[in-house]
Amino acid sequence: MTDATASPAGLEDLLPPPLRPFAEITRLDVTLAPYTWLKVGGPAQYLIEPRTLEELQAVVQACEPAGMPMRVLGGGSNLLVRDEGVPGVVLRLTAEPFRGVEVEGTDIVAGAGALLSHVVTTSVAAGLGGLEVLVGIPGTVGGALHGNAGSRQGEISQFVASVDVMTATGEMLTRPASEIDFAYRSSNLNELAILGCRLALREEPADQLSQRLRKLWIMKKESQPFS
Repeated sequence: MTDATASPAGLEDLLPPPLRPFAEITRLDVTLAPYTWLKVGGPAQYLIEPRTLEELQAVVQACEPAGMPMRVLGGGSNLLVRDEGVPGVVLRLTAEPFRGVEVEGTDIVAGAGALLSHVVTTSVAAGLGGLEVLVGIPGTVGGALHGNAGSRQGEISQFVASVDVMTATGEMLTRPASEIDFAYRSSNLNELAILGCRLALREEPADQLSQRLRKLWIMKKESQPFS
């Protein structure tokens, strides 16, 4: 199975009516193996990569009334796609609006599509401590939140102030930490899509954080060699 190469105009005729307005950002029968760490798995019936939050919302609001299945594909670091493929729509939030990482005082505001490693290094460089315990954990912020990523030293749930989500009907909500149930490698963040989060950290000297980051990274590689 290969990626569809039809032009948006030609592809539009191959799409069901709810997806025709989104021909520019839709690909048909796209093999998902290259998007996962295991490099195996079948195709997505429709792979859509929205360019903005508003475009994502429009896609969801078009698909939901039509009963089209929708799933979100993150970094693919903890995912096995079946050989038969995935029916319906697979969404990838890889555009810049979903990958932003900003420092606001002692908080980090990160998009769900941002790499967790980037968030960790940004926090350390800004002199904000806490997230260095997540060094070496692959994947995106969205996946880390959904699965409460962590190590022996701590979990991302310790730092969550709030999480922005989108429901299957396209409604956008901000869920405070007080209403999120985190457990070992799991959470009740079961909406269609995690959009981003606010992480509350603490000020620490950047040089001390860098030293701690290097020490934790060495420990991680010794206990879990990537090879």
